[in-house]
Amino acid sequence: MKQKSLLFSVLLFLFAVNALAQKAIFEIEKFGANGDGKTLNTIAIQSAIDSCSASGGGTIHFPAGTWLTGTLLLKTNVTLNLDKDATLLGSTDIKDYQVVDGFKDGLGQQMGYALIGAVNVNNTGIIGQGTINGQGKLVYASGGHSRRPFLIRFVRCNNINVKEVHLTGPTAWTMHFFHCKNILTERISIYSRGLGNNDGIDIDCCENVIIRDCDINSGDDAICFKTTSPFPCKNVTVSGIRLNTGEGAIKFGTESAGNFEDITVKNIKVAFAREGGIKIFSVDGSHINNISISDVEMDSVNLPIIMRLGARLKTFREGDQKQSPGSINNINIRNVSVNRGTWTGMLISGIPDHYIDGVNLENIRINVPGEGTAEDAKIVLEERPADYPEIKMFGKKIPAYGLYIRHAKHIKFNNVVFTSDKTDERPAIIGYDLENITISKWKLPSTGGNEPVAKITDAKNIQFKNITPPASTSTFLQVSGDKSEGIVVPGKLPVVVDNNVPANAVKKQ
Repeated sequence: MKQKSLLFSVLLFLFAVNALAQKAIFEIEKFGANGDGKTLNTIAIQSAIDSCSASGGGTIHFPAGTWLTGTLLLKTNVTLNLDKDATLLGSTDIKDYQVVDGFKDGLGQQMGYALIGAVNVNNTGIIGQGTINGQGKLVYASGGHSRRPFLIRFVRCNNINVKEVHLTGPTAWTMHFFHCKNILTERISIYSRGLGNNDGIDIDCCENVIIRDCDINSGDDAICFKTTSPFPCKNVTVSGIRLNTGEGAIKFGTESAGNFEDITVKNIKVAFAREGGIKIFSVDGSHINNISISDVEMDSVNLPIIMRLGARLKTFREGDQKQSPGSINNINIRNVSVNRGTWTGMLISGIPDHYIDGVNLENIRINVPGEGTAEDAKIVLEERPADYPEIKMFGKKIPAYGLYIRHAKHIKFNNVVFTSDKTDERPAIIGYDLENITISKWKLPSTGGNEPVAKITDAKNIQFKNITPPASTSTFLQVSGDKSEGIVVPGKLPVVVDNNVPANAVKKQ
């Protein structure tokens, strides 16, 4: 019901925006713009935008041609409309760009320059089948390495409609929404490659958002939920997205000062993700709650699923207060299929005294290469609570091939199947400091070496049910830690209990 209400409210504003767009059409050529690809048209196009807004609103029409410009600032009731053969081309001179409500990112770099910006604007957007090209590599070479303009940036705007346009060549993020409400983005394509920080779409402290039926090929994170201020990111639906990324496919964080609430991600196809598939990070105090991710197909992805609750506790805007560690709970991930996942299948890590609490993973299929060695199995991952969160923060080798989990409770894994191209010598599961974990209906491939299938330490109330272990399993589970208790294992599975484990901590059923 909540998602239907969201769709209805966003569609209502869309009808209003379309009505405004049809009210008046402003031809940029009448304001002196020249589509030869050489004439700088910033003043002419901005004059058309200002006149359109002052007259009550309408559409700025870009006919076929190449329209060179610096920063353009959208105004209330103004929509840009690019014809199919129209290209809005960013100037290669960094001096032609303005800061649009600046801030600092997770690495402390000044951000906010943009080719197209909007601040405190209502009823605006970009439509049409044309192209917006930021010429990012040339801007970077002109001195843009310290400024790095976004392609599009909306700040504190309401009622935004972006559809059908092709976005390419940003110097930094492609499209950034910050503290906005009522956003509809659909049927756009993004090609954002060749420079660092080339994110696809960043949804930052926004409410009532629908993003659907888009193609994103990005050098950095493809769809990234952020909270660079204490405002929440909530009531968001992302669906029908096709991704290819040099970093993460679907990411929550890294910047995570505000909460993430009531977010649905579904029907996602990932052709490649070099730095993680589904990534959920709370490291700056955010509470991540009621997240649903479903029907995801991934191919060639390093670490398909990762969750990290940490304590970096950064702020990103002057005056914001540092917070205490946040939380990750009520996360539902289901119907995920991964072909050629690497490193390990799933990594879930809180920090001591701060648990990831309340996660349900169901119908998960992950193929791994099976290249882990006996030496890899001996690796001990550091806690690193204050580090920048990324899949490589613990190193590129994880001691379990299927699931590494620690500082977590109330987690359910149901119907999980792993396949392996080769014989892996690492355990399938390693867990530390756990409580109320259910692992049911797992199927696991044959492994090599002498490691148990699963190793858990200081674990309470753990249930293994309906497990299909490797055929040649000599030890299914090794239990250690003097805090371990309430561990239930099917009777047919061999278990080794270390000397420090209390008596009767393990029960077979």
